[in-house]
Amino acid sequence: MPQPLLTLDFLDTAAPAAEATPSGEVRITAATRTGRQRKLYIESYGCQMNFSDSEIVSSILFDEGFDTTDDLANADLVLLNTCSIREKAEQTVRMRLKQINSHKKRKPGMLVGVLGCMAERLKSKFLEEEKIVDLVVGPDAYRDLPGLISQVDSGQKGVNVLLSREETYADITPVRLNSNGITAFISIMRGCDNMCSFCVVPFTRGRERSRDAHSIVQEAQALVAAGYKEVTLLGQNVDSYKWASADGLEFVNFAQLLERVALISPELRVRFSTSHPKDITDEVLHTMARHDNICKYIHLPAQSGNTRVLALMNRTYDRPWYEERVQAIRRILGEDCAISTDMISGFCSETEEEHQDTLSLIDFAQYDMGYNFFYSERPGTLAARKLADDIPLEVKKRRLQEVIDRQQVHARARYARMVGKVHQVLVEGPSKRSAEHLSGRNSQNQVVIFPKQNFKKGDYVNVLATSTTGAALLGEAV
Repeated sequence: MPQPLLTLDFLDTAAPAAEATPSGEVRITAATRTGRQRKLYIESYGCQMNFSDSEIVSSILFDEGFDTTDDLANADLVLLNTCSIREKAEQTVRMRLKQINSHKKRKPGMLVGVLGCMAERLKSKFLEEEKIVDLVVGPDAYRDLPGLISQVDSGQKGVNVLLSREETYADITPVRLNSNGITAFISIMRGCDNMCSFCVVPFTRGRERSRDAHSIVQEAQALVAAGYKEVTLLGQNVDSYKWASADGLEFVNFAQLLERVALISPELRVRFSTSHPKDITDEVLHTMARHDNICKYIHLPAQSGNTRVLALMNRTYDRPWYEERVQAIRRILGEDCAISTDMISGFCSETEEEHQDTLSLIDFAQYDMGYNFFYSERPGTLAARKLADDIPLEVKKRRLQEVIDRQQVHARARYARMVGKVHQVLVEGPSKRSAEHLSGRNSQNQVVIFPKQNFKKGDYVNVLATSTTGAALLGEAV
């Protein structure tokens, strides 16, 4: 197998693991040089689940004789692993396909494929309108890639967007795409059974299914043996993870799986994402409290602070329920446990008073981080079929800015409360600000920057936070 592959960016920022990244981050493969003739280039867009899927695709195609390249011009096979969660993400990919067309004209033998959520949703348009697309492969059909590439080599189009109720890729060892060799994703489940009215994920990724718990533990053990120090357990809704053995004698829920992974090694940090407010249990919170190596950070998307809007979104909880879950986190894990959220501004029929409810929920929860967007209608969703997208764009944008501004106040305050405290930081690499400084994250997923001294990537370092920029802690090793 090749060495771990690089990402496009190493950022002094953090993003939730199974939600669309707010920065528009794109990850690309790095070059491997094993002498193979055909070169694979992958760009991954959107959520961390897509980044994890690209690792699976790289593994499948490495076994089929593909080297990887970070130079599009050198590629024989170009794959875009796409996201459909918001209209802007789809527009970005369509623009990128037009750019790739110029490379394909200079290199007619180049194959171009679209993977992931957009592939499932827009297969006909890609094949009929985007003439440069040779392959369209949905998230449950990656095992079929070698056969589909052979079809294209013989002059046909390669298409498989069938969804599965069993596929979890549990037996495939991913080619790790992250740049640091320290942190890794482990996909514990696929698909989603929650039918939020604004979301395309159930239609593009299919029904929920959980991986064999033993395969997850084995993957984490292998990562520890390879020198990794942190894993993030990924799922659209990790709290609904449930696995039963074929003989029915063993049943594992998410809290139990979390504990099994945490017990592999006290040197292994464990993160997870994403939690659904209707499903996160006190059992999970108490498991987190028992184990110091389970990071004290929870991504708990609210989407709105108003009960009527939450009902229209089909979130299946109301505001009091969400507030109680925040209170449970603070009670069981302490005030320093970090919480982040997603908020959608300008959802169908949202009034000014209901928008104010969202602002007041931000005040109540005092989020450490927020990933905020204005509503964009997604074709095929319940909201698109049943609800009018009736909030003017300028109103959506204004409300979104107010959400962002309010969230930034609390984010700065949450960072400020960490000044004067000692944080255990896992070093991920050099800071972008200075080669003489290192950057890592504490348990709360906050970025911490400190002088390099003799420390190196992969070290745990106790750092006294002496100041904050409002987006990172600055400190000194103690």
